[in-house]
Amino acid sequence: MKLTALVDRTFLRFLLVGVLNTIVGLSSIAFFLNVVHAGYWASTFLGNTIGAVVSYFLNKRFTFRSNTSIRSSLWKYFLITFICYGLSYGAGLAGGRLLAAVFPGFSAKLLENLSALFGTGLYTIMNYLGHKIFTFRPSGTVAQRAGESS
Repeated sequence: MKLTALVDRTFLRFLLVGVLNTIVGLSSIAFFLNVVHAGYWASTFLGNTIGAVVSYFLNKRFTFRSNTSIRSSLWKYFLITFICYGLSYGAGLAGGRLLAAVFPGFSAKLLENLSALFGTGLYTIMNYLGHKIFTFRPSGTVAQRAGESS
C-alpha cells in the first residue's frame, strides 16, 4: 500500500480532532482541578479519559466515517493508542539520548523538549495509521465496499 493512499484528507481531519480533543481534555482537567478541587491524579485521569472518549467518537464518525461497531472498535482504539504511546515514548527517550551524544553542549531542558517534540510527532503519525489501518478499517472486500456483488 502506498503512503499517499494511507495519508489522505482524513489526516487533516485527524489533526483537527486532535486539537479539539486536546482542548476538551485540558478544559476538563482545569475544571476538575479548579472547580471540583479534585487532586492532580484524579483530574488528569478524568480529563484525559474524557478527551480520549471524545477523540474516539469524533475519529469514528468524522475522521474515518466508520460504521464499525463500538464493541469491535473501542478496544482496538485504546490498544492502538497505548501501543503508539509506548513506542513514541521509548523512541523519544532514545532520540534524546542520541542527541545528547551527538550534541553534548545542548542543555538537558532543550534535549527533553526536542525528545518530546519528536515523540509527539511520531505518536501522531503512528496513531493515525494504526486507527486507519486497524481500528476503523472498513469491513468486507473492496468490491463489497464499492457496492458491487461478487
